[in-house]
Amino acid sequence: MSVQQSFAARLPFFYGWVVIGVAFVTMGIGVNARTAFSLLYPPILEEFGWGYGGTAAIFSIGFFVSTVATPVIGILMGRYGPRVIIPIGALMVAAGLVLATWASALWQFYLTLGFLVIGGSIFISYIGHSMFLANWFQRKRGFAVGVAFSGVGVGGIVLFLWIQSIISSLGWRVSCWAIAGLLVAIVVPLNLIFQRQRPEDLGLMPDGGAVTGKTDASVSHVNTIIDKEWVQTEWTVRRALGTSRFWWLALTLGTGLFVWYTVQVHQSQYLEQLGFGKEQVALALGVVVISGIVGQIFLGHLSDRIGRELVWTISLSGYVLCYVILLVMASQPSTLLMYAMAAAQGALGYGLASLYGSMPADLFQGPRFAAILGVASIAANLGAGIGPWVAGVIFDYSESYDMAWWLAIAVSLASIAAVWMAAPRKVRCVPGQASG
Repeated sequence: MSVQQSFAARLPFFYGWVVIGVAFVTMGIGVNARTAFSLLYPPILEEFGWGYGGTAAIFSIGFFVSTVATPVIGILMGRYGPRVIIPIGALMVAAGLVLATWASALWQFYLTLGFLVIGGSIFISYIGHSMFLANWFQRKRGFAVGVAFSGVGVGGIVLFLWIQSIISSLGWRVSCWAIAGLLVAIVVPLNLIFQRQRPEDLGLMPDGGAVTGKTDASVSHVNTIIDKEWVQTEWTVRRALGTSRFWWLALTLGTGLFVWYTVQVHQSQYLEQLGFGKEQVALALGVVVISGIVGQIFLGHLSDRIGRELVWTISLSGYVLCYVILLVMASQPSTLLMYAMAAAQGALGYGLASLYGSMPADLFQGPRFAAILGVASIAANLGAGIGPWVAGVIFDYSESYDMAWWLAIAVSLASIAAVWMAAPRKVRCVPGQASG
């Protein structure tokens, strides 16, 4: 037994929770470094005077870059693990933020904020972590992933107001330096020292069992297999691509991220157009992330009880409500509606995050899972990139976001339909369903 294995075995708790804790902190800083684009977007527009579509394309270009890179990241994650891959991503994002402070042309922002920050964030955000977190848990998979991803909300509580205060007092360039400093000082060393890819690397099994020892009594209560032939298949990327279930999963993820990022990128600008102040908008974003903490943890846990499809439906229904409120606010703007929109987005919509890694793992669990998720995430990135760009173009041509919000509602309904066609419930029944 190695020193690392001995240390992990002597801990009074399962090392998987250390992995979740490191992911919690990493996501809290890393995802909010990307999400901060919605705060940087208005001052960049104001300073340079570019069109909404062209400037929003910074975000879209980054996601198209990550779309190309995601399958490669899946392979690299499987080979080298998060201890190497996540620090590389954090350094890319930090470099992009610093270089953006010297940018003066739109193409330079495409390279720095787009390619390096948005594109590089794929290593340290939901997709990167989804490639290995599910390895550590079966019985509490949805809950554990939800806890890790709720770090985005906790980080957002502090970072959004802090970043906005820096932008208001010192300018958006100083805020870029501040975020880069957090990535280098915290995210990089934390992952180099503590992060691990799978429990077997430390002589453990998922949920806390030891490879050669007794397991926790609760460990045996895992997802019940429904389709034994499917589960016993040694899944590779090629085999997964040959199934209709994979393509329904890809459509589910792509449409889900379309609606997620469309509102995330454009809500600050939209709310300011309605007459809300920058601090009010920052508080609304804070409501999104605070309610998202509860939403991700609770809905992740709920998905372990009632199934992934039902919770995905609940989450997308939250986005439908969010977009309906945005439409109403065009003629009846009010602080109450703004906070209701933010709460629907966070408490319900953010439940998607806890399912991003757990649901694909229910379908394609195995040694090649990271590579399979990497390919499926091409669709997710396309959705995340197309959504904000289309919304920006719609505004440039119509001078209104109304059609963009209606489109997002339609895409939300398509995502609900797709997840029921992917049907993870027909492969594995979640623990709550098995005990019911």
